[in-house]
Amino acid sequence: MAHAKESRSGSPSSDARPTPMMEQYLEIKAANPDSLLFYRMGDFYELFFEDAVEASRALGITLTKRGKHLGEDIPMCGVPVHAADDYLQKLIALEFRVAVCEQTEDPAEAKKRGSKSVVRRDVVRLVTPGTLTEETLLSAGQSNFFAAIARNKGGTEGGDRFALAWIDISTGDFSVLEADQKRMAADLARIDPREIILSDTLFSAPELRLIWDGLKSPITPLPASFFDGAVAEKRLLDFFHVQTLDSFGAFSRLEMTAASAAIAYVEKTQIGERPSLSRPVRENAAASMLIDAATRANLELIRTLGGEKKGSLLSAIDRTVTGAGARLLAERLSSPLTDVTRIAARLDAVQHFVENTGLRSDLRAALKAAPDMARALSRLALNRGGPRDLDAIRLGIVASKTLSVRLESDPQLALPGDIKTCVSALGQAPADLGSELGFALDDDLPLLRRDGGFIRKGFHRELDEARALRDESRQVIAGLQAQYSDLTGIKGLKIRHNNVLGYFIEVTALHADKMMNGDLQEQFIHRQTLANAMRFTTTELADLQTRISNAAGQALGLEQALFDDLSRSVVSQSDSLKAAARALAALDVAGGLAELAEEWNYSRPQVDDSLAFSITGGRHPVVEQALRRANDDPFVANDCSLGPDQTQNHGQIWLLTGPNMAGKSTYLRQNALIAVMAQLGSYVPADSAHIGLVDRLFSRVGAADDLARGRSTFMVEMIETAAILNQAGERSLVILDEIGRGTATFDGLSIAWAAIEHLHEVNRGRTLFATHYHELTALSQKLDRLANATVRVKEWKGDVIFLHEIAPGAADRSYGIQVAKLAGLPKAVIERARDVLQQLEDGERKSPASQLVDDLPLFSVVQAKPDTTSGPDELRQALDGMNPDDMTPREAHDALYRLRALLSSEA
Repeated sequence: MAHAKESRSGSPSSDARPTPMMEQYLEIKAANPDSLLFYRMGDFYELFFEDAVEASRALGITLTKRGKHLGEDIPMCGVPVHAADDYLQKLIALEFRVAVCEQTEDPAEAKKRGSKSVVRRDVVRLVTPGTLTEETLLSAGQSNFFAAIARNKGGTEGGDRFALAWIDISTGDFSVLEADQKRMAADLARIDPREIILSDTLFSAPELRLIWDGLKSPITPLPASFFDGAVAEKRLLDFFHVQTLDSFGAFSRLEMTAASAAIAYVEKTQIGERPSLSRPVRENAAASMLIDAATRANLELIRTLGGEKKGSLLSAIDRTVTGAGARLLAERLSSPLTDVTRIAARLDAVQHFVENTGLRSDLRAALKAAPDMARALSRLALNRGGPRDLDAIRLGIVASKTLSVRLESDPQLALPGDIKTCVSALGQAPADLGSELGFALDDDLPLLRRDGGFIRKGFHRELDEARALRDESRQVIAGLQAQYSDLTGIKGLKIRHNNVLGYFIEVTALHADKMMNGDLQEQFIHRQTLANAMRFTTTELADLQTRISNAAGQALGLEQALFDDLSRSVVSQSDSLKAAARALAALDVAGGLAELAEEWNYSRPQVDDSLAFSITGGRHPVVEQALRRANDDPFVANDCSLGPDQTQNHGQIWLLTGPNMAGKSTYLRQNALIAVMAQLGSYVPADSAHIGLVDRLFSRVGAADDLARGRSTFMVEMIETAAILNQAGERSLVILDEIGRGTATFDGLSIAWAAIEHLHEVNRGRTLFATHYHELTALSQKLDRLANATVRVKEWKGDVIFLHEIAPGAADRSYGIQVAKLAGLPKAVIERARDVLQQLEDGERKSPASQLVDDLPLFSVVQAKPDTTSGPDELRQALDGMNPDDMTPREAHDALYRLRALLSSEA
């Protein structure tokens, strides 16, 4: 929004010395050098100097000037206070930090100190990507965490340990976790913080540079004092006003350091305001499935590779009706459980709502009326709330009570444990607080508390009187006039008003003597005599005039005080309100997943501690829905069995071959997504599914380069493959697609060959391995847990028809030329490609690569074990008999010839 500045900024000063206002600005800016300073001037937030230049460019607003500093024009721009949230949203999206500087005294008070005195101002808040609370700046269905990272530098054996603490100020959620470096990177991908804080020492550590460069979240380095472990416990005790942390749980010193740093950052950014944070919850690193950042991106769990929610797994399964429910579903999808008991409890809740459609319908109808209590509570605690936040608390309490009664209304329905827990939490919602808010709040509420008019008539007598004076002053004056007319017996008595006298009583000169004598003389005070009239006042009328003059301000002030009282009542009930909010979210997730299961005919998976992986009629949840929307052919379901058989103790490897476009990548992804859905506690898109717990999920699907970090497509592929081969275990599920395709054919084939051997002999996990290297299918002859599978196709008159069916066996070719023809390559190119392919295949038949199976010992390179069985050969004996330090030049020359002769004879 462009606006003229000079009209309200005064004449530019040519004095080299800064004005008092500019001195104040420079002082405040010096204390906040890393933030854009929103400097409040009347109805605008102004920015000056380089801040103005950056903000005008980022926001597309007019850059102007105000006076001079050190002989140069001062750049300036500004945004209206009433529209500040819109501009903040743009700046935060661009990863700016903003210091909001407000006027902290009334301008009238400043004038008492002198006509040139500057109104006191100070920064009241730092707005950063990870500390947002405003509804307009937040996504309803997405958490807004910032994370603090602390490190304990270990020795050569133990390695470094890291602790993460993450807080969502908008809801009060607070968690901590300790992990090693690899787990830390995966957990950061899981938490997906909007901002990361760490010490400037840790940020500059060269051995961690690649990790920091690879993070998508903005990083804020802070002084080491924020991460001082010596004061960590005291900082936590002071913030939560407790004497001991014993009731919080057992935290390591490193975890307390990270949690303390997070609290310190909250205090730094909120400046005097205390958010309603929950007590920190210690997470167990092994309690959730480990999914690294590359796998999350490849599987498009929360967002697509393009960064959008649409097209992701989350978008396909989200049937929640509240923002809190959507956030909880995303959290569960990011952190699938590894505890069979907890998974079963979640599945029981979903099953209950699948089987009781009427109950589910009532549940979802009630939830739709439940606003976001957690975020409303946070804004109220930070003094940023409005009347609608109070009403959100009221409506949330009403929904809690309604659902608590409804869920327990049918004695024939035995509620599962998770739903019982939710009902218990809903029952704790403070009904008396809900009633008080219902009596206090009007039906039509403004957005901002400063607008007033949100307290219901009849709730507060003094407020009603002030409003009556403000809104009904004519009626009040008319009533007093009638009272005085009856008292004096003067029918022509009038109460009038002018700007000089204010309100006054006027009678004709004929009645003047009556008013100035007798008993009336004591009550009616003479003010003015005119030719034909006499004017009087009374103590009551003077008081009424003062009250009428101050009525609007008084009414607004009373409403503000009542708002503060109600807010304090709400915040005092934070624990029970948060518990109810979490219960509403959990019920929303369970009901939404039940709705999904019924809509798409999903089944309840069997999840246990075995190594099973058996899926019958599995479908890809995202692709299936996309085909339905496009009115395309129905999705072709397929089976998958990777669990150990009766003769093997470890999972199987399926080597999947088939042409491009046949559906190999879709098949790989769908089985990984089914495992994720099962362990988050959802029904799955399959006729049946038996999933033995997957503790780590790895996926290497697709190709992309990382030019910013100097990595080619093949390099990225190898880095991701290395992570899998170095970390996967027998409980892992590994999804690999087209390993080795980014380099020369024989190089790629060799890498893929060795990777399969390593997966079979060392990692021993359940694996799907798709490839176009048909030579690899020969490995099934020697690797007893490797099975060949292929995607079926048919040829018709030179074209290929994809059947999208997975069957045992191996593909004999890739049909790449047919796919190229479908893509529209010129006919001449297609014909030439056929000729070249024929010649290459003829050459391959003369020396088939399948002979490698017979020629190469199994897994010799991967195991890299020295051969200790064979004795020393002649060459080794010759070398062992030489001592170079004792040899003359002639002897050394002769020795070289002897070695050369030995090499020739062996060749």
